[in-house]
Amino acid sequence: MLFTSPDTIQPLTPPEILTQLPARMINEFTYCPRLFYLEYIQQEFAHSADTIDGRFVHRRVDREAGDVPDEISAEPKLHSRSVLIGSDALGAIARIDVLESDEGRLIPVDYKRGAAPNADYVPAGAYDPERVQVCVQGLLLREEGYQCDYGVLYFAASQTRVTVDFTDELIALTHAMIQQARAVMESGTIPPPLIDSPKCPRCSLAAICLPDEVNALAVATPPVEDFLQFDAILVDENLKPIKKEVRRLMPARDDCLPVYVQGQGFGLGLKGDVLEIRDKGKVVNQARLMEASQLSLFGNVQLTAQALRALAKREIPILHLSYGGWLTAITTPPPHKNIELRRRQFQVADDEALSLQIARAFTVGKIRNQRTLLRRNAEALPAGVLSRMAEWRRKAERADSLPTLLGLEGIAARDYFANFALMFKSSEDVTAFEFTSRNRRPPRDPVNAMLSFLYSLLVKEMVVAAIGVGFDPYLGFYHQPKYGRPALALDLMEEFRPLIADSVVISLINNGEIRPQDFITRAHGCALTDSGRKRVIEAFERRLDTLVTHPIFGYAVSYRRIFEIQTRLLARFLAKEIPQYPAFVTR
Repeated sequence: MLFTSPDTIQPLTPPEILTQLPARMINEFTYCPRLFYLEYIQQEFAHSADTIDGRFVHRRVDREAGDVPDEISAEPKLHSRSVLIGSDALGAIARIDVLESDEGRLIPVDYKRGAAPNADYVPAGAYDPERVQVCVQGLLLREEGYQCDYGVLYFAASQTRVTVDFTDELIALTHAMIQQARAVMESGTIPPPLIDSPKCPRCSLAAICLPDEVNALAVATPPVEDFLQFDAILVDENLKPIKKEVRRLMPARDDCLPVYVQGQGFGLGLKGDVLEIRDKGKVVNQARLMEASQLSLFGNVQLTAQALRALAKREIPILHLSYGGWLTAITTPPPHKNIELRRRQFQVADDEALSLQIARAFTVGKIRNQRTLLRRNAEALPAGVLSRMAEWRRKAERADSLPTLLGLEGIAARDYFANFALMFKSSEDVTAFEFTSRNRRPPRDPVNAMLSFLYSLLVKEMVVAAIGVGFDPYLGFYHQPKYGRPALALDLMEEFRPLIADSVVISLINNGEIRPQDFITRAHGCALTDSGRKRVIEAFERRLDTLVTHPIFGYAVSYRRIFEIQTRLLARFLAKEIPQYPAFVTR
């Protein structure tokens, strides 16, 4: 496989550096510089049980209370909550949870949700990130002229107060962390992930960071002929590979599910935290907001302003599709804050060599998966088909231009669809599903009608994945920009067309889930009926919820989760963290 170094990507000019770094971000940098970069520079965030519990623990101290006089007397004792303080000289800002006084000195108290560490293993009584954070608060108080010799960490789970003395060593460490964090900000380069760190499993951003996945792919020396033969590896001091398991640090499935509404004239309203689906004012179905991942509206479906605001607040995308399934509009909250990724996306899209490298990966992955589907499912496959598909794949790996790549993709698709019907099992309805070639606009037979509809659903999923990661879904590297066309979503779906859409069509026909009466033919065009569309959507969702072993990383996740992983790996390539984008291909 030809390889173009991502070093040709020009470094980005970092955004204006803020004067004051939040103390919590200095804590994050001390804990993990990469976490700091993701949260503060790229504005990535995801809740976990720990972060939600932490918010609950802070519920009282987040409410401002009490004053802080210019001079602190011995009596009465001071007890103020949620005190904001900042300093340009120190380059930091902090919101102190509780501010106490002791004989004229101020004592910052920082609340922590967990239990205090065992003093036998942590002699300082607390880990460095927490000590640095409270030290920043103490230094800020000193900047304001207050006497502050120590701080307190209050661990809610064990109801323990740990005193943190502001020693010269701790102050020096705190200044160093502030300076190093600012240097990372100014560099515009994300720090590398931690290697096999015990910090990663409890990190709420593990599924965004992908530490083990990035480390595994980063050590691959290009060119890599076949990612299927690649094991996740690290190297020892002698540069010898060490086999290392890639940990699955994300849930295998998303707990939330898409909501589909296709009843013409239906309306959606909000009652509490529940979406009500109404037909002529009568509630016909419900969906809880906390269980919804996206909302897909087919055709003429109305949505109240209250429901729209509630969905936007929870960052649930609303996808507006035509009655036939074409994506016509997307309603989302304001764009993802990771502007750095979109700047790189636009930069790489203007680089012909890098765009071609990415496009080759998409196309090669698609041809591989088409060949695998034929090899697994086709009966009486003519001699030479699989060898020709392998040849088109090899030529695609060496394609030197996008037009050449498009031509090779088209030739491989012709061979693939010429034998597509061989994957259907014989049945009494087999004649109703005769298929000779791919056609569309409009599709002229039931198989093409299902393929077109499923490809539309797949585009929808890739748009959601691209927006969720921070990409602009309308600027691609293989599919060229065209008004109204989500080019990047079309790029990302290429390798999944055979694995998702084509596979669903085959299973629907072979399992007898779809029947001739689920289609309507009119003026040489064929379309799904309401009941047929419902069956196809149900089969599509079952496929996306299927657990599959990732061929590179070895852990099992759902196809919908794999969409996110692949999109994030593309982002990691644009950030120059991995040498090439690894298409998802099955064995």
